[in-house]
Amino acid sequence: MSRIVDTVVPRRLGTGFRWLLASSWSSNLGDGIVLAAGPLLVASRTEDAFLVALAALLQWLPPLLFGLWAGALTDRLDRKRLVIVVDSVRALVLLLLAVAVAMDVASIALVLLAMFLLGTAETFADNASSTLVPMLVQRDDLALANSRIQAGFVTVNQLVGPPLGAFLFAAGQAWPFAADAVLVAAGAALVSRIALPPHRSEVRHTHIRHEIAEGVRWVRHHAAVRTLVLTIFIFNVTFGAAWSVLVLYTHERLGLGPVGFGLITTVMAAGGLLGTVSYGWITRRVSLANLMRVGLVVETLTHLALALTTTAWVAVPVFFVFGAHAFVWGTTSVTIRQRAVPTALQGRVGSVNLVGVFGGLVIGAGIGGLLAQSYGVTAPFWFAFVGSAIFVVLVWHQLRHVAHADEQDAPAA
Repeated sequence: MSRIVDTVVPRRLGTGFRWLLASSWSSNLGDGIVLAAGPLLVASRTEDAFLVALAALLQWLPPLLFGLWAGALTDRLDRKRLVIVVDSVRALVLLLLAVAVAMDVASIALVLLAMFLLGTAETFADNASSTLVPMLVQRDDLALANSRIQAGFVTVNQLVGPPLGAFLFAAGQAWPFAADAVLVAAGAALVSRIALPPHRSEVRHTHIRHEIAEGVRWVRHHAAVRTLVLTIFIFNVTFGAAWSVLVLYTHERLGLGPVGFGLITTVMAAGGLLGTVSYGWITRRVSLANLMRVGLVVETLTHLALALTTTAWVAVPVFFVFGAHAFVWGTTSVTIRQRAVPTALQGRVGSVNLVGVFGGLVIGAGIGGLLAQSYGVTAPFWFAFVGSAIFVVLVWHQLRHVAHADEQDAPAA
């Protein structure tokens, strides 16, 4: 067993990183369960396409509203304690939601409120958690550490969690949310075992808004990170439009039920595992700039293929390839950002990226809901294809900055 652990998580990554990885896997398993159960719960309360999209929007809205504040607080406060407190609150919300569902008093309004509260808690927890990796792991091992976290995310959040969530939902609608509450609480307990180097900022004499502006200016002056933030924002507008109605798309377009919807995420996770296995081989042979370009083309063609097909057996390999792309893109962008950003600014710069991520999703979800309501469930996918194709042409040459991210001097704050 120890050999397996040493292979998956080499000793040089440290005991602290092992606790963090275990926490990440526990929380991600719970979130993977709700990844399938959440949309199914919403769909069981309403058939309105706009309300279904609104549920996704309310989970993606908090990072847009609170992301920059979360980043500033991450750089000010004890990061480990922040993760523990926020994950404890998240577990409590999940437990209350499970009780409400079990008692059959969970209206669509209550479910949407719970989605918003969970999204708010995750905003603070995820931002703080992302800053722990470069504090625990040497710079040269960041790519390895991030690939292990992403591999766990793919395995338990997307491969194991969604079908388990769909199964639990079919057994009893409250079960997946109760399970997530337990797993998130376990994740908080595991984080408490980590010993971090001192990092709390000294008492500041500036307003928190000044600190937020400091992070925004840093991103604006760093070409590689700026390009990544802009790219993820635009592509999440298109992705959010399509994926916000995915539960309806799989049912109406592909003819799949609840278990089939969960298996779609499993297929994407299987693609992510392929990306995990081949990531080192790929990055040794393909430059970061070209890796990003290929990924953008893959995502653009994914939207086109899903807009055209009406057959699950055609859609399945498309979801598989998209899953591989998502893993490679996510691991690469996180590693670039962690290497380029000073420790003192990790929270704020990460929050700027977070706002880009979820700002795009919020805008996209609103667009997707309106398009699906007016023109059918394939309309968001056509929008995603056209929008992505236009942006790929515009950003193609700007991605050259990514290849030289480590060579740039850190811009003055």
